[in-house]
Amino acid sequence: MEEVDKKQKARAEITVNEKWCKKCGICIAFCPKGVFVADKFGKPIVKYPEQCIKCMLCVVRCPDFAVDVKKLDSE
Repeated sequence: MEEVDKKQKARAEITVNEKWCKKCGICIAFCPKGVFVADKFGKPIVKYPEQCIKCMLCVVRCPDFAVDVKKLDSE
């Protein structure tokens, strides 16, 4: 994966509810921009929020409703 300019600002606030998440990896697999990475236990970590295009696939595909995306910029 190419390195992202660290000066870019996140365009969305992405949260994963740890109590609801069962670490299935669906959010990681379906994200077209690679926003998520898995930690050593398989938990999704929002590593590249600045790459988020707000497609909401992570939200729609999560079987446990554990992912939330809030849009930060107005379009």
